[in-house]
Formats: sequence, structure tokens, C-alpha cells
Amino acid sequence: MPTTTRQQILQLERAEVRAINHGDLRGALQMFDRGFVGFSSTQHKRIRGLGALRKTFTYYLKRAPKLAYRIEQPHVSVNGGTAVATFYWTVQLGRGHKIHGRGTHVFAKQGKNWRVVHEHFSRAH
Repeated sequence: MPTTTRQQILQLERAEVRAINHGDLRGALQMFDRGFVGFSSTQHKRIRGLGALRKTFTYYLKRAPKLAYRIEQPHVSVNGGTAVATFYWTVQLGRGHKIHGRGTHVFAKQGKNWRVVHEHFSRAH
């Protein structure tokens, strides 16, 4: 049975969660496009490119080495060569310190692969 686009995107999102939770920087960057542009929930400045995203991930992983990242209620919409994944996220930074928010990943199909070209994370109010 062939894997649907929605299943492929959800597999990428689950791999991202595992990579972050294992401190695997290379794995965490794998689903992102070189021309990636995004917004973080912790800084106002736009993140442009994989180098800037690497610096952002490195900062988070060094600051909270026991970080636990989870996503819940993922929803994937597909329109041709574009897919949008939205989800709720939780980051546990230490005992009792949880941050909740919402996330969006915009994927573009490149050959047989899907890559995140845009990310927007925001904290819940």
C-alpha cells in the first residue's frame, strides 16, 4: 500500500521530534530546505537559511540539554506540490517548566522529497 503525502509529512514531523529529543542536530535539520525562512517563538528576528536555523537549534539544545519536545493534534493539508502541517507543541525545559504553543510547517515537494520552506512557531497565550 503506497504511503500518502499526509503520512509522509507526519513521518517527517515525528522524525523531527525524535531528533530534537535526542539532541541530534543533523537529524533536526534534515527536513528543512536550504532556502528556509521562519519565525521562532522566542525571538523577533526572522530566521533565514539552514545556517541560522542551525544556530537557533544549537542555542536551544545547549541551554536545555534535557529538553523534551512534543507535538499534538497534527493536521496536514495538501495542495499539489505544497503541504501545510499545523500542530500544537509543548517543550519541557526542566522539572515543572513547560511552554505551550502552536506551529506551522510549510512543505514544498522537491523531486521525491518534501522539505520545509517555512516555519512559524508561536507561544500560546
